[in-house]
Amino acid sequence: MSNGRAWQGNVKARLYERVRERGYDSLTAFADARPAVPLYLLAEELGKDDVAGVQVLSGLLAEAERRKQVTRFVRDVFTRLWSQSVPDGWPPVLDDANRFKVAEAIGSWIAYTPETHKERARQVRTALLAMPPPPGWRPLGPDDELLLSLLPDEEV
Repeated sequence: MSNGRAWQGNVKARLYERVRERGYDSLTAFADARPAVPLYLLAEELGKDDVAGVQVLSGLLAEAERRKQVTRFVRDVFTRLWSQSVPDGWPPVLDDANRFKVAEAIGSWIAYTPETHKERARQVRTALLAMPPPPGWRPLGPDDELLLSLLPDEEV
């Protein structure tokens, strides 16, 4: 981003114009074609100088709410933040450096999770830390088996 241009003009119109230019009818379809790609990279693809990751996040949440797929959105955001902070998957040893990476991914995820799902997200955090997945685990999309077991598709 340069000079705050992402916040000028009609942000929603710009997002959807860019998505349609790339052949998609929704921001969700655009993002689904790029599973586990961090939000900031999705934003860069849509407009390096005038689209921000938080705008993509907001648009994806709005679409998820309309489709009543907020839980899937929450899992999707987990995969995107995980791939950004812990790209090599669950660390074999949770030393200080790796603990920070895991905390960064999970903490950001909980912060970005809608209020309706925050308690469930905290339960996922607790479960992952109590019974860590195998070393190298990294969800490649919102339908990851482990994530689905921890955060099934029942809507709140």
